[in-house]
Amino acid sequence: MSFSELGLSPAILKAVASQKYAEPTPVQKAAIPEILKGKDVLGIAQTGSGKTAAYALPLLDKMQTNRAFRNRYVKALVLVPTRELALQVGEVFLSFSAHIPIQIKTLAVFGGVSINPQMMKLQGTDILVATPGRLLDLVESKAVHLSEVETLVLDEADKMLNLGFEEEMRQILALLPKRRQNLLFSATLDNKVNAIQETMLREPVTVEIKEEESTAPSLISEVAYLVETERKGPFLRYLIKHRQMQQVLVFVSATQRADHLVTKLANNGIKAVALHSGKSQGARTEALALFKKGKVAVLVATDLASRGIDVQYLPYVINYDLPRSSKDYIHRIGRTGRAESAGEAITLVTPEDAHHFKIIQKQTKRIIPTQETKETDLKGF
Repeated sequence: MSFSELGLSPAILKAVASQKYAEPTPVQKAAIPEILKGKDVLGIAQTGSGKTAAYALPLLDKMQTNRAFRNRYVKALVLVPTRELALQVGEVFLSFSAHIPIQIKTLAVFGGVSINPQMMKLQGTDILVATPGRLLDLVESKAVHLSEVETLVLDEADKMLNLGFEEEMRQILALLPKRRQNLLFSATLDNKVNAIQETMLREPVTVEIKEEESTAPSLISEVAYLVETERKGPFLRYLIKHRQMQQVLVFVSATQRADHLVTKLANNGIKAVALHSGKSQGARTEALALFKKGKVAVLVATDLASRGIDVQYLPYVINYDLPRSSKDYIHRIGRTGRAESAGEAITLVTPEDAHHFKIIQKQTKRIIPTQETKETDLKGF
């Protein structure tokens, strides 16, 4: 099935082609026609399955003939749990809308930065992407009004609920018109998500994409290297230099580890930046921008900060530290192998990690080839 078979307008199809999307992912195939019909949708799909475009494309399609008529009265609202995801989702809307003849304005708002510039930029906004707390601040300041919202999207609803946004979400839902389209996307359908979807969605179409359908394993080659703990740093530098990696995302377990690793890499002539929750929003945005533009070769990130990292043609992901869960492993490696572009996921496994790594393989139903590291490879690193 191609995008042209999903009911999208010629302008949107042109925008899709400009972004080099060859064919829709399973979640896009199932969700886009239903959203265009105005149905409520419950989408269960893993990170990296293409669900942002699954709702962004039909929303932009409908917005061509149904823009906001009153200033600061947005037509579509997308709620997300983190600043990084707000920026990422905003970028997806902007990348598609840049190729649409009618000007549709999307704005991403989030906490951690000054509210005044966001208040000024809200003028003329059609689609608002927001974290719950900052949205309520803007509503209280009368910088935005929600009484004319026609479509509400909850993206990564499971994380919003797990991060304790229930009360903020209840306040926001009370401000919205009762007659509206509701789209709820989540990686899992747990009790909390099930409870909110039962109160929020009306006769929803359920779109559930199994994990094996959404991770595109054929595009991601996986390998693990056995390495002594004290040799992890030298081996990482060897990999980056020997393989001439120009763009690599490295995952670590803690913020201090990220900063320490960036320093070590820099001392050895490798340009790197850190992305973690201990940095200001401005510093995090700048770090991601430098990485995306290719001005630094390595981005060192923690799992918490990684939710908004979306680099379309990222060739390498390295698990410097093992993730805590198998779901985090899938999320990490899903940063590569996107947009039908092959990627490689490399995991460094110390003797202490061996048992946990076996558990991850068992839970993800993967057999990841493992290689020994040679001491001769580490000379000079």
